Amino acid sequence: MFGLHIADILVLFAYFVGIIVIGTWAARTVKSMADFVMPRRFGKAMMLMHAFGTGTHSDQAVSVASKTYTNGLTGIWYQWLYLFCTPFYWLIAPIMRRFRALTTADVFEARYDRSVSILFAVVGLLWYTVNMGVMLKGSGAVIDAGTGGQISSDAAIILMTILFVVYGMAGGLSAAIVTDFIQGILTIIFSFLLLPYVLEAVDGLAGLHREIPKIVTDKDMFSLVAPGEIGLFYIVMIAINALVGIVAQPHTMSNCAAVRNELDGQIGYMGGNFVKRICTIAWCLTGLAAVSYFGGADIHPDMVYGKMARDFLPAIMPGLLGIFLAALVASVMSTCDSFMIASSGLFAENLYRPLLPGKSPRHYLLVARASALVVVGSSVAFAYWLDDVIAGLEIVWKVASMMGVAFWLGLFWRKTTVAGAWASTLSGFAMWWLTTRDSMLDLLDELPFSQELQFVVETGSGLSIYLPWQMFFYLTAALMAGVLVSLFTRPVDGSKLDTFYALTRTPVTGEAESKAPCTLPEGAVIPPRRVLFDSSYWEIPIPSRKSIAGFAIGWLLVGAIVSVFYMIARG
Repeated sequence: MFGLHIADILVLFAYFVGIIVIGTWAARTVKSMADFVMPRRFGKAMMLMHAFGTGTHSDQAVSVASKTYTNGLTGIWYQWLYLFCTPFYWLIAPIMRRFRALTTADVFEARYDRSVSILFAVVGLLWYTVNMGVMLKGSGAVIDAGTGGQISSDAAIILMTILFVVYGMAGGLSAAIVTDFIQGILTIIFSFLLLPYVLEAVDGLAGLHREIPKIVTDKDMFSLVAPGEIGLFYIVMIAINALVGIVAQPHTMSNCAAVRNELDGQIGYMGGNFVKRICTIAWCLTGLAAVSYFGGADIHPDMVYGKMARDFLPAIMPGLLGIFLAALVASVMSTCDSFMIASSGLFAENLYRPLLPGKSPRHYLLVARASALVVVGSSVAFAYWLDDVIAGLEIVWKVASMMGVAFWLGLFWRKTTVAGAWASTLSGFAMWWLTTRDSMLDLLDELPFSQELQFVVETGSGLSIYLPWQMFFYLTAALMAGVLVSLFTRPVDGSKLDTFYALTRTPVTGEAESKAPCTLPEGAVIPPRRVLFDSSYWEIPIPSRKSIAGFAIGWLLVGAIVSVFYMIARG
């Protein structure tokens, strides 16, 4: 049935039933919007797996394996773009918790005004629509290839959507975090299950070094930095873009703030993402092994990961392909459920409630669940429209960064204004659009130094701007517009700013929760202002010893992961 052994079907059935039962069981605690969107009661272990599960999904394995299959080891940067940002998660997590917000849009309202909050909610919903669509598309491709086409990509998308909607709609973020613990373990299995068998079939890394140069003669498939498409400039720019945009990904708030205290959020957020960085190595090596295994055959890169699973796992043991597919589905469901819930919070709390205040908690909870269905439906439509997972992933990278500049400016510079936040975001979108126009491409291509700087590159569909240059242009436009407009427009009220910055420096120490988002609870003791530039408009805090220690450990882990991967890959 469906090209699967009965053992595989039983494994999948057990997973589906179990995850729905656990998720709906968690629904018993949901009584209000706060319970649904931001329950603050989870510890380190649960949050580590939640951060890992939310940030890790099978389309990422597809994209890394796909890009590695065509470009070599440089394909790992399609997910390692966040590697050099990961130590910063140690610093970001406590700030997000201190905001005491339900959504990131609440933070933009606290720093600017409601109009910027609405702008963020709209951009955030767009980001969720695109991101969930990419995830469903990539996972559908693996299921299609893994079942030999017996379960089509389109059918797989519908099945996965139904499953995560069922328990996510009932249990909210609590259900997502509880199920993410189980699904995170399955995602690790998904990442490493295939690799040892594939490497054995191609005679290990030594066999890859021997055979791949015979198959691919026009590039060094074993280089981590390759001249041309994925060079040093590419890696630096996608890392900067990732750091700018990570704070404006709406689910970052729940990854950092659904915790009992700040340390739980720091360990969970940074630790969970380091687990993902390690899993990325397995995806990359699997894609590299596929080059040797398929011997240069004409295979759509998006199908490589699933076809490898189909070729190897059923022959090893009945049920193993079922475990692989269950883990694959788990990886996408663990993310989509969190995204769906965060999107419902954005709509209900930041778009709907301001228009219709004074309704009952039950009413807003119903609106949140209904809006989640609309976002999910839009994501499914986008998945059907999308032709290529890589192209969709690059869109995801860009959308969040459009409001990331306004977030960082507002966090560190008191003079950033409401008009500056709007100008920054709209200028970023405008420059993104401009760099896709033929007239802009022609202008860049005709510059005397165009060839040296590689502004424009040849792609399968024609000429396009080189991705890191596009990022440089729209980030620069957003930053300059935000600064210049802020210098000449009405400043934000001083007392509002004082309240906002008091939030960022007042630790969460187990006190009662605030009665409203982005407000301090009664009796909270606000620490004195300690910043690097005391007599200025800059609000760059002096880091604590705990911040410095965790940040340093993060960079040591980055160095260790890169070094180990380099040694493994070079044989």
